[in-house]
Amino acid sequence: MSSDRVDYIAPWWTYWLHNFPHINLRFQPIDKTFQPEDENYQQSLIFLGCVAAAGLGLNLLCLAIYLSCLCCCRKEEEEESKKPNSCCVTWSAVAAGLITCVAVGVGFYGNSETNDGVYQMTYSLYNANHTLGGVDSLGITLPFGLKQVSGTMGNMRSGLHQHLARLDEIFATRGDYVQTLQFMQQMADNVIKQLLGLSDWEKAKVDLASIADQSATIEYYRWLTYLLLLILDLIICLLACLGLAKQSRWLLTTMMVFGVLTLVLSWTSLGADLATAVGTSDFCISPDKYIMSKTKDVISADIVHYYLYCNQTLSNPFQQPLAIFQRSLTTMQIQIQGLLQFAVPLFPTAEKDLLGIQHLLNSSEASLHQLTALLDCRGLNKDYLDAMVGVCYDGVEGVLYLCLFSILAACAFTVMLCAIPRAWRQIACREQDYDDMDEEDPFNPRARRLGSQNPDHTNMHSFCSYSSSMGSQTSLHPPAPAVSNAPMSEYMNHTALFGGNPRYENVPLIGRGSPPPSYSPTMRATYLSMTEEQRRHFGNDFQA
Repeated sequence: MSSDRVDYIAPWWTYWLHNFPHINLRFQPIDKTFQPEDENYQQSLIFLGCVAAAGLGLNLLCLAIYLSCLCCCRKEEEEESKKPNSCCVTWSAVAAGLITCVAVGVGFYGNSETNDGVYQMTYSLYNANHTLGGVDSLGITLPFGLKQVSGTMGNMRSGLHQHLARLDEIFATRGDYVQTLQFMQQMADNVIKQLLGLSDWEKAKVDLASIADQSATIEYYRWLTYLLLLILDLIICLLACLGLAKQSRWLLTTMMVFGVLTLVLSWTSLGADLATAVGTSDFCISPDKYIMSKTKDVISADIVHYYLYCNQTLSNPFQQPLAIFQRSLTTMQIQIQGLLQFAVPLFPTAEKDLLGIQHLLNSSEASLHQLTALLDCRGLNKDYLDAMVGVCYDGVEGVLYLCLFSILAACAFTVMLCAIPRAWRQIACREQDYDDMDEEDPFNPRARRLGSQNPDHTNMHSFCSYSSSMGSQTSLHPPAPAVSNAPMSEYMNHTALFGGNPRYENVPLIGRGSPPPSYSPTMRATYLSMTEEQRRHFGNDFQA
């Protein structure tokens, strides 16, 4: 950028993005200058999207390898297979939830910043279009301007021609008055020639209002798309946590499918945002250079430079025709005043046309002052700088936050997709262990739940009442401690599956050599006096 430009300074992140490698699809480095019409430059932006696509493929490949190892690998020891570790799943779910919340917060901020930047740009374009529209209606068309309209100059020319034609007939007998009228006609033609012959603005017509409308429409749908994506990420995370808490396999499976879809959307948005950020940063590094290169063939470089830089050292390229216009109007007003003073007493019918010309000159002078103010560089330069600040500061910054959101969302859903299969497998193991348990085991939680849900189930006898009835049998069967070969670790693992620590009170009575430690002395003596067969009958009667 030019060294005398101090109003606009590109932010540091645009330089960082501008230094990204620019490589076309043939893996050849290209120039980093912003050239959206160049095919190689377009390919360099597409290449950034392909990098994100490669990241998506690598991510899915790693997930596929992980799931394959999880499905194919089996634990060697049976105890470990029946006692799955849920700590890893829990912490993975917590980490995925926290990362998703951070990602959604960053995404909302980035989406709002980008929307604010685009809104500021469109607002500046509308203001610039209003300024150019005012200039156009006053009889001159500027760079990037509107339709070619004669405006005030055309009205003055046609109105002045009619008045001068009638006055020429009235003053036909006075040669000096006719000569004054001819002089006024020449001055009017010279003014119009100076103003309308500045440049060929027709070749540089750009409807800024149409560009602003298109930008606002695209931004609205972009903002709405990201808003829906943020809400979708949050809902999927909440439902996945709900599925883990409820141990619902169908909900976890559904969330796994949606998690893969969201993972694809995250990488896709990352590629689009990265290409947009790099392309916009290339423009923000030197916007003046790009604008001047696009207008050098149709508009004078002095005019473009005057409005883009607007320095006090630069002269207004319209100063000369405006000065000629002002001097011509002053001279013509002096001539009209002389005719009103000296010609009207001799030619009363000429007063109406002379007053019409005077009114036309007064209105033209008022339009000249408005035109001079509109042609000043400060108004359009302010709109230009506001648009650059909106795009290069808020806009690019917001897009960078959206890139960070996509990365965090991809990480969060990768962790979630790793945790869900492990949780699904643990739930399946628990259900299988429930099925392997003896339905007649009185300490089986499923048996107790089924018993409580059965209205026809008879009331269970208390242990004390049953032990008193068994007192008569103690004399017939002397106490003989039975030694059971039933694996105690199996019952301990069954108990651990229900989420609690294994306790001896939870171990079934069958196969035990001693009663649980929480039994009273009477209950312990009764239990020790039983044979193995009596303990088995005791378990069946306790269930009944």
